Amino acid sequence: MSLSRQEEPENLLIRQIEAILFVAADGASVPEISLATGQPAASVRKVLARLSESYALSHGLEIVELGGKWFMTTASDLSETMDKFHAADESERVRLTRASLETLAVIAYSQPVTRSEIEAIRGVRCDRVIDTLLGYGLARIAGRRKSTGSPLLYRTTTKFLEIFGLGAISDLPTIDELEELKRHRPEPEDPSAELATVPETGIEAAEDETE
Repeated sequence: MSLSRQEEPENLLIRQIEAILFVAADGASVPEISLATGQPAASVRKVLARLSESYALSHGLEIVELGGKWFMTTASDLSETMDKFHAADESERVRLTRASLETLAVIAYSQPVTRSEIEAIRGVRCDRVIDTLLGYGLARIAGRRKSTGSPLLYRTTTKFLEIFGLGAISDLPTIDELEELKRHRPEPEDPSAELATVPETGIEAAEDETE
């Protein structure tokens, strides 16, 4: 059904308010919404009331007023579902030690590469670390090298590309680019700061383990 001219502004206001509440992590007051939309406060309150009632009936989200501000939140009766989702998400979070990150970098830049070649570059045994990377699906076995002993070859995976936001291995920064970045990066005051979560990738650096 087509909208009349009188209905169009109100429908635009509905969409504007939904968009504002969607991005307003700290909520939005009626005056703030009124200023952003250019609509009178009375119109904003009317639409908020309608949206609140509509969302409560048939949506997985709620539009509620708390402390003079309006919020878009998950429906209160779905709290158990959300708890299960967050628990599953947490269980899939990748936690890598510094040793694992270094080994992953060696594989990424040298692939296909054998375990002995990785160990030669890092100077330590890497059996356990490689198993960790295989377990997380960040590295994979890619056949065997045609040489004495036919050692296994390792490569990174599609999951590795996805987590680090790469379209292809060729998108990795060059060694020269990494060195340039390192030179311009300020030294952290607290060495433990380097073990913080990397939010862009969802990878956390954990405490080093014995290799």
